[in-house]
Amino acid sequence: MLSHVVLFWLKPDLTAAQRAEFETRLRALGSIPGLAKFHVGTPASTDRPVIERTYSFGLNLVFPDMAAHDAYQVHPTHQAFVDNCKEFWTKVLIYDFD
Repeated sequence: MLSHVVLFWLKPDLTAAQRAEFETRLRALGSIPGLAKFHVGTPASTDRPVIERTYSFGLNLVFPDMAAHDAYQVHPTHQAFVDNCKEFWTKVLIYDFD
């Protein structure tokens, strides 16, 4: 199993329509074959000094193996998401772990 966690910091001046487009396109990534688990969300209401809550959206994907991860990365839906949405964010952090 491989977990792929992506945190997005969206530009603060996005319109409501742009935020909605981002979220729609982000959720569409769940249709890509090979995912064992898929979860999209915004920062939880948990509040402790060690919790990072400044991001706008989080994406948590679990792949059964590295081959599924690699196929996801080049899938047309993922490529379209990056091409169409990169203008919406100021920062992205990715954490991959076994």
